[in-house]
Amino acid sequence: MPVPPWVSDAVFYQIFPDRFANGDPSNDPPGTQPWGSPPTMWGFHGGDLAGVRDRLDYLADLGVNALYLNPIFESASNHRYNTTDYYRIDHRLGDGETFAALLQEAHRRGFRVILDGVFNHCGRGFSAFYDLMEREAHSAYREWFHVRRFPLEAYGPGEAENYQGWWDMKSLPKFNTSNPEVRRYLFGIARHWIERGIDGWRLDVPNEIDDDSFWAEFRQVVKTENPEAYLVGEIWTPDPRWVGEAHFDGLMLYPLRDLLLDLLARKVSGPSQFLDGLATLTNVFPEGFRDSHFLPLGSHDTERILTLCGKDARKVRLAALVSLTFPGAPAVYYGDEIGLEGGKDPDSRRAFPWNESRWDRGLREHFKALIRTRRNAPQLRRGEVVPLLSDDSVRVCAYGRRWEDRTAVVALNASEAAQRFEIPVGSLAWRDGFEVVDSLRGSRFSVRNERIEMRLPAFEGVLLLPRA
Repeated sequence: MPVPPWVSDAVFYQIFPDRFANGDPSNDPPGTQPWGSPPTMWGFHGGDLAGVRDRLDYLADLGVNALYLNPIFESASNHRYNTTDYYRIDHRLGDGETFAALLQEAHRRGFRVILDGVFNHCGRGFSAFYDLMEREAHSAYREWFHVRRFPLEAYGPGEAENYQGWWDMKSLPKFNTSNPEVRRYLFGIARHWIERGIDGWRLDVPNEIDDDSFWAEFRQVVKTENPEAYLVGEIWTPDPRWVGEAHFDGLMLYPLRDLLLDLLARKVSGPSQFLDGLATLTNVFPEGFRDSHFLPLGSHDTERILTLCGKDARKVRLAALVSLTFPGAPAVYYGDEIGLEGGKDPDSRRAFPWNESRWDRGLREHFKALIRTRRNAPQLRRGEVVPLLSDDSVRVCAYGRRWEDRTAVVALNASEAAQRFEIPVGSLAWRDGFEVVDSLRGSRFSVRNERIEMRLPAFEGVLLLPRA
């Protein structure tokens, strides 16, 4: 069961459903906060699945072709990681028909759709845990969870003591995935939504279910139903153990984001360390599983990329340049493309500002151009990364992309000043007189002495492709 071939051609857009768009005010819960209010852990803003469907034109114009939706199943919270019914769409987001209509329209337009699978823990309102609270030792679901003693004391201040919760949170009782009944239940959920047409699962905290047999069986269930379904695990380190036939097609490759932040925002590393890091990320995973990772610049779990870059959009543009020219499936966290800011969650989950006067239009056009270029240049989606230049003294670097006979060059100036430098391109077979063009600005360059000479302003980059 190989990696789905569509993944390396995908550009994902991650949506936190309550904060993207409100398409049906009739399902807003009582006390819904005004759109754009400061986000809290408990407040709803009214975003829903109808809103996602209404904005597919916007997403198609941006150029993305895959959606990752944070949890959409019945829950008591706006984040929905405390699921109470895995077979039901949360009523604040719509219903089964709403989701089916979204999925049908997304597929008609060529979008893939993956859902957030939270199978390590559930919410206190989940039927089996509710039965356990009510019936205690007499419950048929006692072995579905990790009970230490009764009463469970599932409410009130403090950590979970009488049962195991995720990170000791009372609101997130942890499943006992060693129990065959629990496994059958969870695998049934995985199969159910694949049968209804989703294109894969993003799997929440899968390392908390540190059981190879569980994930091997999970993979078998999903791939038997749809061999092209994408399985991506929320693993925060570049650990090859979690990739392959017994686990996932790819990981959420946060280490790429960390490399970019270390170079551009934190300035704790130089270009040589950056290129070494890129080489590690491309070589650490087994053959066949190198081009299938999910590449986030931000997510619901992180501070916004613009905020971390000190509101300097130039640095975000450079980060996007790397993400969208690196092997894998780049991902745009909703709003990053128009300059949405935010600190640690819940602040990173602000409502999308649909008033276009609040957008950084130049940043959005930059994302569009990169996505369009990636779509038209297969060497940016497949093949190898070739280190070409790193100069820590002036903080510039360059790397090539090569797939079959197609090539490209990405160069970055990660310094506070304009820099003039030369990129050696002989290893890409770019010979003297060979002409290339910067796909971002249209500037043309010629190879001389197997080098390309250029001048880049502070925190600027180029994407060079052979001139047509």
